[in-house]
Amino acid sequence: MKTIRAAIVGYGNIGRFALEALLEAPDFQLAGIVRRSGADNLPEELKGYTVVKDIRDLSDVDVAILCTPSRSVESYAKEILPLGINTVDSFDIHTGIPALRQTLDKIAKAHGVKSVISAGWDPGSDSIVRALLQAIVPKGITYTNFGPGMSMGHTVAVKAIEGVKAALSMTIPVGTGIHRRMVYVEVKEGYDFKQIEQAIKTDPYFVHDETHVTQVDSVDALKDMGHGVNLTRKGVSGRTQNQLLEFDMKINNPALTGQILVCAARAAIRRTPGCYTMIELPVIDLLPGEPDEWIGKLV
Repeated sequence: MKTIRAAIVGYGNIGRFALEALLEAPDFQLAGIVRRSGADNLPEELKGYTVVKDIRDLSDVDVAILCTPSRSVESYAKEILPLGINTVDSFDIHTGIPALRQTLDKIAKAHGVKSVISAGWDPGSDSIVRALLQAIVPKGITYTNFGPGMSMGHTVAVKAIEGVKAALSMTIPVGTGIHRRMVYVEVKEGYDFKQIEQAIKTDPYFVHDETHVTQVDSVDALKDMGHGVNLTRKGVSGRTQNQLLEFDMKINNPALTGQILVCAARAAIRRTPGCYTMIELPVIDLLPGEPDEWIGKLV
């Protein structure tokens, strides 16, 4: 089994769990971790690993696992792909995926490398489930209901707003794919809560959903990494009506995202140069080892 040398870029919630998943994978080796502060103020769990500020300071990196906020994924990928290093990320702005794919596809092909984008659980593994449901029930409607739980992408978006000291964005399913966003913020001294509330409600992450913003004394007292999704499709197979399919899971949000990123990194190595979403990857490529082994176990 070929060993894949991976670098983790960014060490927040997702980066921590991506490291755990990578260390447990039989076919991966940690090339190092890239942090803005490098080896300064190093957390105890990173002592003993190579930690740098720039990925160029690492050697023999096959793939960079981008554990960065979605809004910075494109800039990191544009910097890393030309170095001859493959990338994977969990970019979660659904409406921005086609444009990002086109942009990174040109860069990846020009430099003979691969990029897998939006490799979280939604978009990501849920996208694969939706594609399967669409294929076996061609006519009908699919509802994706998230939560209840913490949305990392939405939480990071709120934290980036000026005047926000800490934040938590909870996704509450209303039903039929409609969601309510419950946002809790700690406000920095000297900033106006009402202005922050307006900035949140007009942010692209929130503008299309019912959003409630509440000022709190402590976000940590409310935080829970649990999340989940229910996917339901009702429709027609051939000419047969009333086909009802359902997929449901309850998960630790960053832990599952970190695991999927490592699986996608494995699949990226096996592709030809270009940029891919997860529905374009053979599912068997997400698994370690040889295909014949899994065919005997899973088919």
